[in-house]
Amino acid sequence: MTNYGTIPTSSSPSTNLDFISRAKQRVKEGLATRRPWKIMFNFRSFSLPAGFSDAVRRVRENVGYFQMNYAIVVLIVLFLSLLWHPISLIVFVVLVAAWLFLYFLRDEPLVVLGRMISDRVVLVVMAVLTIALLLLTGAVSNILVALLIGVVLVVAHAAFRRTDDLFYDEEEATARFVPPPPHPHPGAPLS
Repeated sequence: MTNYGTIPTSSSPSTNLDFISRAKQRVKEGLATRRPWKIMFNFRSFSLPAGFSDAVRRVRENVGYFQMNYAIVVLIVLFLSLLWHPISLIVFVVLVAAWLFLYFLRDEPLVVLGRMISDRVVLVVMAVLTIALLLLTGAVSNILVALLIGVVLVVAHAAFRRTDDLFYDEEEATARFVPPPPHPHPGAPLS
């Protein structure tokens, strides 16, 4: 029997639940690259760099290692700076949601009017839209100062945190901590 008078639904509740569970999984995977805050703020791992080149090397290594943590720090600083500009804060939250759904959490190509849109186009459109909407909220100086503060915090942390105790995987950690062979007793003949 054919149902000519029925209106097709665009998505079923199970499809929406699947999307939400996939989104939660992708957020968990993204946050899995976050390093433990205890390691990031281990005060025994801070020292002055030996020179400018050492500071640059530390910044490169630490940014590569703590990139998710640093992104969270910058976003928290930006969020806190927008507390006194509620319209900007609302725009910021809406833009974060748009970025999540249109760029970060999407596992299928974006199709608009039957045409597939590339990730590069989505990235450029979202970046332009983000800048334009935040500029229109009137909190430009506030946003720029917050971003500057976030970048200064990140660079300062990255320059002063030593990198000799950072490990990317368990194999590298065990390879670096293999105990040296025991030294013979002083005065004992070397074989």
